[in-house]
Amino acid sequence: MAIKGKSFIVTGGTRGIGRGIVEELASQGAKVAFIYASSDQLAKELVERLKADGREAVAFKADVRAFDKAEEVVRETVNRFGRLDGVVNNAGITRDKPLMMMSPPDWEEVIETNLFGAFNFTRAVIKQLIKQKDGDILNVASIAGMVGRPGQTNYAASKAGIVGFTKSLAREVGRFNIRVNAIAPGFIDTEMTQNLNEKLKEEILKEIPLGRLGEVKEVAKVAAFLLEGGRYITGQVVFVDGGLVMA
Repeated sequence: MAIKGKSFIVTGGTRGIGRGIVEELASQGAKVAFIYASSDQLAKELVERLKADGREAVAFKADVRAFDKAEEVVRETVNRFGRLDGVVNNAGITRDKPLMMMSPPDWEEVIETNLFGAFNFTRAVIKQLIKQKDGDILNVASIAGMVGRPGQTNYAASKAGIVGFTKSLAREVGRFNIRVNAIAPGFIDTEMTQNLNEKLKEEILKEIPLGRLGEVKEVAKVAAFLLEGGRYITGQVVFVDGGLVMA
């Protein structure tokens, strides 16, 4: 496997899509350091389960909004694994409200976590990847950043920013053999969508050509494909959305 022996950092790695990516990379033989914000128990359980399967994983509790902490995590990961082959900027939050009801903190927390977080970890890792003249940066965007969703102006703005960030950085670092891509999930079966009321869920399913929610493992496998390295793919946004954006 092309990923076997490589090492990655995944932010927001204990739940949902982030956890799925951690598990998929580890299952293919990668060494994974994942970042989590709050649940020590979930992080401990994930590390122990991966180690029981013969995988190498380590968890760091960190606020992705703190640049100094991002630098510390990168240093410790390189010291532990010997090198670092890439980062997955997955950490994200929502504070959904109509704009007229959205407070400045609702806006700031989403932008700082989703967009500043991606900057912090990418900035912290980029020198290492340039030094190696090889590496992958994968950002988790969203269909919301491409087509918008009512009540998500803050979230959509952050994810649209991720798309611009991805394309601009890909142009900057391509000469160093560093690939920068994004995946844009649609409605995936995670805690977030499980909390939707049934009426809204039915309306969403009508919009999706494949007629169902996506599975975390489907997003994780696309992520792993893009992180294999050596691919002639950069600056791209890959939709994993059941055809929703097409519609």
